[in-house]
Amino acid sequence: MLNQRLQQKLIQKLSPQQIQMIKLLEIPTMQLEERIKEELEENPALEEGRDKTEDTDDNAQQQDDNNRDADLSIDEYLRDDTPLYKLNAKNFNHEEQKTEIPFSIGSSFHDQLISQLGLRNIGDREKALTEYLIGNIDDDGYLRRHLDSIVDDLAFSLGIETSVTELSKALKIIQEFEPSGVGARNLRECLMLQLNQKEETQDIERAKKILTQHFEEFTKKHYDKIMQRMGISEDELKNAVAEVLKLNPKPGGSFQSDKIAEHIIPDFIMENKEGELTLSLNARNIPELKVSRMYCDMLETYSKNKQDRNNREAVTFVKQKLDSAKWFIDAIKQRQTTLMQTMEAIINYQKDYFLSGGDEALLNPMILKDIADTTKLDISTVSRVANSKYVQTPFGIYPLKFFFSEGLQTDTGEEVSTREIKKILQECVQTESKRKPLTDDELAAILQDKGYLIARRTVAKYREQLNIPVARLRKQL
Repeated sequence: MLNQRLQQKLIQKLSPQQIQMIKLLEIPTMQLEERIKEELEENPALEEGRDKTEDTDDNAQQQDDNNRDADLSIDEYLRDDTPLYKLNAKNFNHEEQKTEIPFSIGSSFHDQLISQLGLRNIGDREKALTEYLIGNIDDDGYLRRHLDSIVDDLAFSLGIETSVTELSKALKIIQEFEPSGVGARNLRECLMLQLNQKEETQDIERAKKILTQHFEEFTKKHYDKIMQRMGISEDELKNAVAEVLKLNPKPGGSFQSDKIAEHIIPDFIMENKEGELTLSLNARNIPELKVSRMYCDMLETYSKNKQDRNNREAVTFVKQKLDSAKWFIDAIKQRQTTLMQTMEAIINYQKDYFLSGGDEALLNPMILKDIADTTKLDISTVSRVANSKYVQTPFGIYPLKFFFSEGLQTDTGEEVSTREIKKILQECVQTESKRKPLTDDELAAILQDKGYLIARRTVAKYREQLNIPVARLRKQL
């Protein structure tokens, strides 16, 4: 049974312009440069340079010539669904001789292993099995899959019937490759492969015995048990452990040619000029934009005669491009205003920190809502500004998220930033006795003595955020 009824709903929908404005606000400076270049290529009504209100006679004459050229070319835009400026994206001059641009490609970690396999004099079957095993080695250089599973994969995918024993022989070939330790199935095997290629000494022999017979105690740093069971002195254990620490736990990590190093380009530049903080946007590579005067005149010309169908289509086309160019320029200006407004609020909120030259103890507790209340912006807008943005200061380049932190009260009722507490934790760990590291309870007691009301579980949380292991794993001989 069908029923018809009226219903009112209040729904907020973002326009395409608002969505693009949000995207412009999120992207950092480097991506903004690419976005502007893309818009300049797609919209012929958008040009680089300042918008001049007055033109010289020569410029006026040149403008007339451009208009005449535009009169000849506008119909070409209208005849085809795909504008010609999109077809000429490569900007190649057919009169010039096209030359190839040389480029270099670095070989990957697996390519290095395959090339070493080509130097081995082995049969086709053994080579196929070894090559398949190489494909299952991860970027760290480990074969983390069980050989039983690989046997099943070979049977189903390649139709090769094999056994774990045959695959183990192929794996031993890989384990002889460089870098040393590649093809191991766990950390102990990786370290043993590297030790086996070293010259036999007493320290190497003790290191092998530690890994084969006392690996669990070694990982938990129960050095007293190891010395007692092996009947060696502390110096002998220390020398053996030093040999293990020289090894590479991730042999594949040395081959990172396919990873590109990312360079940070700051979005803001803050300077301290005799106690006065000045802020500016980093717009060094961002061109100034203006609406094409040629397209404005073209719109005026075609608007005078709207009776012709081609003229109506021309007016619609030109007006669409002009509106898009004006909106894009306004969106860029709005982005700059919002960024400056937000960053100025952050600097005012953390003024003592910036004036001190980066003393983290002077960082005030600050959350997104604090800046949103100051700037009268929405919290989501502040979050988009703080995301993936960096500021260059006289004492380093920092992400904007660095200045946001939660607050914690001291015994006197003063609210301090959690970053200050984390800094004290780092200092305590750096100055502790490595033979007897401080436990979380002892760290909590030190902080409480300094006036910070903090529980042991909170200390453990901050320690994990700082990537500091537990006291047992920080122990050294």
